[in-house]
Amino acid sequence: MPSDLSLLTENYDYALPEGFIATTPVHPRDQAKLLVYDRETDTVTHTTFQHLLDFLPKACDVFLNDTRVIKARIFGHKKTLDSSKNGTAQGGGKVELLFNKPLDAHQYLVFMRGRVKVGTEVLFDDDLLARVIQHNEDGSRIVSFKHKGRNIRFEDLILVLDKIGHLPLPPYIQREDNEEDETDYQTLFAKNAGAVAAPTASLHFTPELFEALGKRHKTHKLTLHVGAGTFKPVEADNILEHPMHSEYFHIPEETVEVLESQKPILAIGTTVTRTVEYYVRTKKTEGECDLFLNPHNLPQRVTHLLTNFHLPKSTLIMLVSAFIGREKTLQLYKEAIEKEYRFFSYGDAMLIL
Repeated sequence: MPSDLSLLTENYDYALPEGFIATTPVHPRDQAKLLVYDRETDTVTHTTFQHLLDFLPKACDVFLNDTRVIKARIFGHKKTLDSSKNGTAQGGGKVELLFNKPLDAHQYLVFMRGRVKVGTEVLFDDDLLARVIQHNEDGSRIVSFKHKGRNIRFEDLILVLDKIGHLPLPPYIQREDNEEDETDYQTLFAKNAGAVAAPTASLHFTPELFEALGKRHKTHKLTLHVGAGTFKPVEADNILEHPMHSEYFHIPEETVEVLESQKPILAIGTTVTRTVEYYVRTKKTEGECDLFLNPHNLPQRVTHLLTNFHLPKSTLIMLVSAFIGREKTLQLYKEAIEKEYRFFSYGDAMLIL
């Protein structure tokens, strides 16, 4: 049984020296470092991602998240009486909007910077207009969008965002997105648009390595649209009091068949892990996943995990702790720092066997 220490958020903290946050990926992608932890033998191996297949058990199937990151960050001005019709406002205050997810056909959950109240209208490029409908306690907003004067549905909104928006790099990268990020911050198999953060464990694959993976292991896709809540720190003193964010997911029928089998599976990333484990608990193949894995809520189906190194006191480091315990997780993070691994979204990886 986990100790009471694993209930306290402060016990998932660690000190990351300056300069250890990766602001760009290594090239080629598979030259990233890889820490392999074997639970059965309690051994650690330090290698590079290009050798991943040397460590994977031959029998395991591989699960991947095929979500595609959208250009969810847009900049505009509050609409004023003298606003022009071409989508720019004269004299209105500047507003930054981060799209999070659709709530229904015409309402969307977003985060906004700038002084906006209920009823405020914000104009963006390409005659896109957002109207604030509701303020939420967590700082998010509910808005409706119009494009060229007409209500716009999610599938069409994505096209506009791809035209006028910016990739929403994680806040800790502390730089603006660039043209390279359009490739670097997207998986090779990204398909279903809707995420505002990448499933970063998959970013290490080169086309050659991914092809080799597919020849040796059966691969299966599912979709979880990673939301901005993935970066939200745990603020409650007790981790079980943390209000977990929810994200849309979909599991295809052929993928469900494998989940219902006894085959060992490797989850590529925390998003895949949460989706698989949510299905095991609910048998739902589509909807909103709000599962919080931690040492007091252990994985039931995922056999092996490939993931990056995560923020202190985050739900993601707690998820890793669900597999190997809090103390072992912090021990491995300490060793990774000593070996000068690169941390977070563009950083190095860990394989838990």
